[in-house]
Amino acid sequence: MKTKAELPECPVATTVGLIGSKWKLLIIRNLLVRPWRFNELKNNLEGISQKVLTDSLRSMEEDGIITRTVYPEVPPRVEYSLSELGESMRPIIKAMEQWGTEYKETLD
Repeated sequence: MKTKAELPECPVATTVGLIGSKWKLLIIRNLLVRPWRFNELKNNLEGISQKVLTDSLRSMEEDGIITRTVYPEVPPRVEYSLSELGESMRPIIKAMEQWGTEYKETLD
């Protein structure tokens, strides 16, 4: 997790830095529904490369937004889910969803 000194002074810039990429937002959107396995995310997020998905998941895990759970099975099963911090983003993503819906309605 980053230290306070490593983050931008502007809170909006902090948020954008943590979840500002298209892929991170879509990963969070999926994880708001349920835990996902890596290949499920890769197959659901059309156009994402394995490297970008791996890098995004690692970054969000380091930032404390998601948790990675490894189940002691053969073969090992790994699931990604939102941490408590990640869950706190639910109203932000919901507001983005609502705004996007309303914007699309203005185009009709």
